[in-house]
Amino acid sequence: MGAMDTQAILERIKQRDPHHEHFHQAAHSLLDSAAGPLAEQGSAFDDDALMTRLLEPERIMIFRVPWVDDQGHSRVNRGFRVQMNGALGPYKGGLRFHPSVNLDVLSFLALEQTFKNALTGLPLGAGKGGADFDPKGRSDAEIMRFCQAFMTEFHHHMGEDTDVPAGDMGVGPREVGYLFGMYRKLSRTHTGAFTGKQPAFGGSLLRVEATGYGLIYFLGNMLAQGGDRLDGKTVAISGAGNVARHALEKALEQGARVISLSDSQGTVEVPEGFTEAMLEAVAEIKAGGGRVADLAERFDDVRYHEGERPWGLRCDIALPCATQNELDEDDAGRLVDNGCAWVAEGANMPCTAGAVKRLREGGVVFGPGKAANAGGVAVSGLEMGQNSRREFWSEDEVDERLRAIMARIHRRCVAHGGDGERPDYLVGADLAGYLRVADAMAGQGIL
Repeated sequence: MGAMDTQAILERIKQRDPHHEHFHQAAHSLLDSAAGPLAEQGSAFDDDALMTRLLEPERIMIFRVPWVDDQGHSRVNRGFRVQMNGALGPYKGGLRFHPSVNLDVLSFLALEQTFKNALTGLPLGAGKGGADFDPKGRSDAEIMRFCQAFMTEFHHHMGEDTDVPAGDMGVGPREVGYLFGMYRKLSRTHTGAFTGKQPAFGGSLLRVEATGYGLIYFLGNMLAQGGDRLDGKTVAISGAGNVARHALEKALEQGARVISLSDSQGTVEVPEGFTEAMLEAVAEIKAGGGRVADLAERFDDVRYHEGERPWGLRCDIALPCATQNELDEDDAGRLVDNGCAWVAEGANMPCTAGAVKRLREGGVVFGPGKAANAGGVAVSGLEMGQNSRREFWSEDEVDERLRAIMARIHRRCVAHGGDGERPDYLVGADLAGYLRVADAMAGQGIL
């Protein structure tokens, strides 16, 4: 590889977008972990500024989304789509509806998505989008009108061979249904141009569960690499959404003792471990708009810690499944001091840069989100395949393919991160993902 001045690349990114701190963090992590091994290999992939091009989105769309609330008042939100990289296939990535959505957050998510999609081995490019709209507290009619207004603009830029969105934070099966329905009406097609659909109209089984299940499958491969297994391990999980609950479900199935869930207001601790009844209660509470604190009112052996995160609890394994940068350097220090040996990210970049450094220095085996939480996009890719073939696969078939994809991701990470008992999964994931995307980019010329 020609000399790649990583500091110059970072400085250019910061000068161009000085307020994009999440993107800076993701780019810095990539350059830190991949640049050295690439130089050692003598790779020529940056001779045509491949790394620089990869860190620049191919296309960014920003558009207004006007809609009318139930009181007849006109509202305006801002919609986005970052089409990050299409070298491997159509842009693929979720839509997020949340007040925190901005170009910085979506650009970092799109960059992470690029490597996540590449690691699956599926023919998927990467993108991310959404709006600064908050579905919480809105009626079904308001959410439907907003989704239809969003799709009125965005449908021009998507399609099964162009850009295939899916759900994300604030965009569940209900929102996906409204978005897809409007797309179908405007495009006059019924294709795999949207994933995360309900099975009744082309969705795949296990799509809702996929990220949480995939996290546990990847974790199982991490443990097996070191000659260990999940059965009997104590696991701390943050979050209480789909990823956290389905990771909890699969971990219980494999014999783990899961001791926590959390939300933005606090953490519930279950010293003896969650039961199936507790898991069902959490799903019911969340469906009704409740907080995890409500679980402590239903079960005597549940403790609630207001304003706290679960990382002070003694555990063997920590699975941050809530949101970006939820686990900081101090949290990482507590996990190390309490004997935590494995951390796998269920959310997108939930560990700060300082936390990742502290975990790795402390000897914790760290599974980055771009590898560990790729189960969702994996099943989205399987949904696209089912749609194109006009097929509908059973739950067992989807689950078998998901397991195989997560095992393949693990093998790619090990191949580039060291094949011993404790591979460097961060370096392995970044390097494997970069090489696959860069190879495709190099083969297509300077675009």
